[in-house]
Amino acid sequence: MSDPLRRMLSLHDFEAAAKALLPAPIYAYVSGAVEDGQSERGNREAFAEFAFRPKVLVDVSARSTRCTVLGRDYAAPVGVAPMGISAISSYRGDVVLARAAAEAGVPCIMSGSSLIRLETVVEAAPDTWFQAYLPGDDAQIAALIDRVAAAGVNTLVLTVDTPVAANRENNVRAGFSTPLRPSLGLAWQGVTHPRWLFGTFLRTLARHGMPHFENNYATRGAPIMSSSVLRDFSDRGHLNWQHVSAIRRRWKGHMVLKGILHPDDARAARALGMDAIIVSNHGGRQLDGSVSPLHALPAIMDAAGPMEVMLDSGVRRGTDVLKAMALGARCVFVGRPFNYAATVAGQRGVAHAIGLITEEVRRNMGLLGVVDLKELSAGFLQRAGGDVPRGSTNT
Repeated sequence: MSDPLRRMLSLHDFEAAAKALLPAPIYAYVSGAVEDGQSERGNREAFAEFAFRPKVLVDVSARSTRCTVLGRDYAAPVGVAPMGISAISSYRGDVVLARAAAEAGVPCIMSGSSLIRLETVVEAAPDTWFQAYLPGDDAQIAALIDRVAAAGVNTLVLTVDTPVAANRENNVRAGFSTPLRPSLGLAWQGVTHPRWLFGTFLRTLARHGMPHFENNYATRGAPIMSSSVLRDFSDRGHLNWQHVSAIRRRWKGHMVLKGILHPDDARAARALGMDAIIVSNHGGRQLDGSVSPLHALPAIMDAAGPMEVMLDSGVRRGTDVLKAMALGARCVFVGRPFNYAATVAGQRGVAHAIGLITEEVRRNMGLLGVVDLKELSAGFLQRAGGDVPRGSTNT
């Protein structure tokens, strides 16, 4: 049998391969956005609005993709974004993603909406960051934060752009629901996708039992097919900056806010002592029509001061990475393509995907005339209208 990874030449190639392997409802959950998909499309279109102004006759023979994020040295400025229930689209998905990132020397953020205990993932990849969705009251929040600290996590990421559930119509149309509801249609999807049925779902049931949401609380959450799942995700509307402030006082490690798009929120995060923020619109999966992170980045850089700024949503190419970094991002995170890569070939697939985009960064640094990522600045870019965007260097 030929190796499927030989046909994977870019991150784009993994999606079609994963779509063929996954039941339609599972693929819809991973791939989908919300409502009319304006933000998802806008995330990609934003990168196309910037063109490079390369420098020539620069000795780029010693160029390096290494970067420093939150005081740690990484092999490349591309990390694994948090992705919920990834253990249902690939066997032990959270462990697979974290291990591949650790071996490649890049950051990985584990999702709070995961089906594997955070302690298990941190044991497999000790430097994994943890992304939390905060539970409903102060006591539950404190207990969760203490659990994350006890697990040995050093970097806590709070996702702050999910106060209410998004309108994911595509999930409904495809038959995906939370909780998962057994049906003839879902059973047929399993039967017609035997590699997923036997290699992921039944293998998980046989070895680990029914998947639960393991990390929404300090204690184990509901099983994925339980009607109480919705309760676990529905009580975030009251969360505010006072909760963030209280967590900052309690949490001793690095603390990052994910989902920032407004400069005022960057200033608030800075005032509360955040170590970093991630400029993100949740991959177009929350508020449709929200600004692309790349367009939001320059104003946020102005507001962030010395606080580190990262970015996710829509990154697919090494050129995207360089454009975000030229506008000030310290590094970027990629979601869906790494999920697809895990579906296609497990940890080996994720490693291949990380290697592809890292090599794109390295190659395009050479073509751009850049030896060190710290050299990047807005001066290397030009917008479609001809102007040079404002932005900051990456020092």
